[in-house]
Amino acid sequence: MATDERAFWIREPGAGEIRSEAMAEPATDEVRVRTRFSAISRGTELLVFQGRVPESERARMRAPFQSGEFPGPVKYGYLNVGVVESGPPELAGRTVFSLAPHQTASVLPASAVVPVPDSVPPRRAVLAGVVETSLNVLWDVPALVGDRITIVGGGLVGSCIARLAVQQPGTIVTVVDTDPARAVVAEALGARFATPDAAPDEQDVVYHASATGDGLGLALTLLRTEGTVADLSWYGDSPVTLPLGGAFHARRLTIRSSQVGLVGTSRRDHRTSHERLTLAVELLRDSAFDVLLAESRPFEELPQLLAAMAGGHRAGLCQVIEYGGT
Repeated sequence: MATDERAFWIREPGAGEIRSEAMAEPATDEVRVRTRFSAISRGTELLVFQGRVPESERARMRAPFQSGEFPGPVKYGYLNVGVVESGPPELAGRTVFSLAPHQTASVLPASAVVPVPDSVPPRRAVLAGVVETSLNVLWDVPALVGDRITIVGGGLVGSCIARLAVQQPGTIVTVVDTDPARAVVAEALGARFATPDAAPDEQDVVYHASATGDGLGLALTLLRTEGTVADLSWYGDSPVTLPLGGAFHARRLTIRSSQVGLVGTSRRDHRTSHERLTLAVELLRDSAFDVLLAESRPFEELPQLLAAMAGGHRAGLCQVIEYGGT
């Protein structure tokens, strides 16, 4: 028997709404998950909300359980934590993370959910998809023992990279951001903080996560000779100009792209994406990640909240959506 649920849809660029929709009972290899929390992936979701997915990238940028097509109407999102209402006995009643969109319940393949350990609060578990992205870039461009590391862009992904990198012995990790208020977050994660004009140079590796051309240009200037910038920003339809004259070639610098769609090169032959996501959930046993979570807002406010964020309103780094009573 189908149930009536509610889901957030982007009706058209810049406008969203909550719609009712029927949801079928799960098949034998599926689960029905009642959502407790979801979260907004600020960078990508705001570009989607604003209709800024280039036509050439629309197939690649589909979320795993997306409905509709870019630029809209489209149901998008991929940071979801809920409780299994029905499904295989080993999952029944378990709190799980999935890449489901913002909706009150989801029917998903049982293989697509990851159980959340009891030691990880469900609200913190919404960060699993972001930690997965951060873990993947560290597999693409490792932070080694004793490295001098800078993260340009102290947003959600940059902050998660910082927390993982500081746990490598002997590293010196600096978060660089134009917003001095991000210093409190960086220090809570065990990293140093600097504004762009005070960023340290001669860095072994720089992770770029500001989603701006200026940030990527700055990242290149901070490297030692033969250093590497790992770029995991997505710029949507914005063109990026880079300063590749000057010392770029003489110092033999490298720009390496990283994207979560493929498991990082160094682990691809022996780790699956599901194993990577499971590890990300396990890493969230670390309570330091709580500093990234903004005060929860109710699901009913999601259309207005995304519109405000697209207009420049800045909540905490990770805006959590709560589904209590839905």
